[in-house]
Amino acid sequence: MEPITASAIATLAFTKAFEKTIEKFTEAALGKMDELRKKIWGKLRGNLKAETALVAAEKGSKPDVDRVAAYLQIILHEEPEFAEEVETLAREIEAGKIVDKSTMTQINQDNAKGWQTKVEGGTVYQGDINIHHAPPNS
Repeated sequence: MEPITASAIATLAFTKAFEKTIEKFTEAALGKMDELRKKIWGKLRGNLKAETALVAAEKGSKPDVDRVAAYLQIILHEEPEFAEEVETLAREIEAGKIVDKSTMTQINQDNAKGWQTKVEGGTVYQGDINIHHAPPNS
């Protein structure tokens, strides 16, 4: 099994700060998020800069979640037991993610084009995409 990144762990720990995302998780997963966040707090407590980032991350600051991830990366590298502990929690949270199984219906008439896409993350290129390259210089 592949290790989970510090960034993914920090994002899961502070997901509750981003209210739109919490509805995508089960109650059990939300409880595990609290547990994960407490473990991270416990490990980074005493580092003033890390604590400042933790406080801001809890208020929904994405740049500070990234800062927490940077501090967490060092700890994960130095303490394999702690790394295993938080990776296990992160996997349990991911397992509690609610999958959107709803359907989408679209009716197009008169040769109209239409696209529907459900996006969980990442980048979506939708519609007619034309790529033109200049001819090579001879």
